[in-house]
Amino acid sequence: MSVTTSNATTSATAFARAQAVIPGGVNSPVRAYGNVGGTPRFLASARGPYVTDVDGNEYVDLVGSWGPALLGHAHPEVVDAVRDAAGRGLSFGAPTLTETDLVDEIRSRVPPAEKVRLVSTGTEATMTALRLARAFTGRDLIVKFAGCYHGHVDALLASAGSGVATLGLPDSAGVSAAVAGETIVVPYNDVEAVEAVFAEHGDRIAAIITEAAPANMGVVPPLPGFNAALRRITLTHGALLIQDEVLTGFRVGYSGWWGLEGLREGWSADLHTFGKVIGGGLPVAAVGGRRDVMNLLAPTGPVYQAGTLSGNPVATAAGLATLRLADASVYARVDAVSALLRGELTAALSAEGQPHAVQWAGNLFSTFFGADAAAHGARDYTAVLATESWRYAPFFASLLESGVYAPPSPFEAWFVSAAHDDDAVDRIVSALPAAVRAAAQATAPTD
Repeated sequence: MSVTTSNATTSATAFARAQAVIPGGVNSPVRAYGNVGGTPRFLASARGPYVTDVDGNEYVDLVGSWGPALLGHAHPEVVDAVRDAAGRGLSFGAPTLTETDLVDEIRSRVPPAEKVRLVSTGTEATMTALRLARAFTGRDLIVKFAGCYHGHVDALLASAGSGVATLGLPDSAGVSAAVAGETIVVPYNDVEAVEAVFAEHGDRIAAIITEAAPANMGVVPPLPGFNAALRRITLTHGALLIQDEVLTGFRVGYSGWWGLEGLREGWSADLHTFGKVIGGGLPVAAVGGRRDVMNLLAPTGPVYQAGTLSGNPVATAAGLATLRLADASVYARVDAVSALLRGELTAALSAEGQPHAVQWAGNLFSTFFGADAAAHGARDYTAVLATESWRYAPFFASLLESGVYAPPSPFEAWFVSAAHDDDAVDRIVSALPAAVRAAAQATAPTD
């Protein structure tokens, strides 16, 4: 099936207008197409596995709002839940029953989250988790991993991957030296490096924070036993383990990455952060964990956190409907589509003779180009940055021209949904050979 979507006139006009009044013309950096070039597509609508831009071009979507669209876009039952909730009022600034219902659904899937506080963004969730860890331990230092992204919290914007890597910035301006000095950055998947840091600073470290399965420098799965080793090390030294599942939570499985790994191996983190899927496309995030740690939050404890729109009734209705619909059949379909596309992508790259590695964590996946990636995989941020990421821009452009909307950055995961039916999958598969040829024919920049 061949679909061309070369007309972007209205998107170009919209982008120029936005640039005049919005920094960079976008409200989140990756949307600016800075790493892939061309005109950012301004989207007008979405349904099932498809998105449509303001020029009327339809694309098979592999972004899925960066994860929340697990069921596909505009699922009728989720839309009905939002409509019903909105009809009762958009925001109250007071407790509602749906907040507790959503928390109960989260806790039923991840029992180690004994208590849960709802917030509006993943950044708020990780910021709150750090504050809790420092209050609980009485320590200041935080250990994070190069390439892991935990939102735009000052202390965590060091070697942060994702949007920071896309812009070519190692850190963010505006972060003070004092704040940065309380964060220790170590290579991902390197247990010895973590042990060395704790040997030197163990009595000052409040917590390790890690993406449960990193997907913000491309998908770089934890090596077998890595997360379990982090659990062992933190317990030994009296620090907390914070697992960030804003991306993976309830996306890679019924109980997120913890369900795929921690539940099977018999361990859990002290604090978990969630987002994306628990809002079903609306802004909801959460931090949850051990009862004794969570009880430090105001009003029961001395750690202050608040938000007027936290637990918003419309957003929690969308999240609750999404989670209740996300049953075993949904995850089976998402897993199957992901596996099929990984196989087709690998076959197309191999047929073209393009060295590569297709890496995945659950149903999240991404591609790394180059001989080093093919030989060794990309197991940490240094290896990711050594890949031939410059091949991704022509690869992306070819897919877009063929009606496939891939992530506009080589440092992001690809997302599929339960709505990706055979027609949508066939459209992606038919677009791959030309996209792979474009990547293989690309030449490295000379500057």
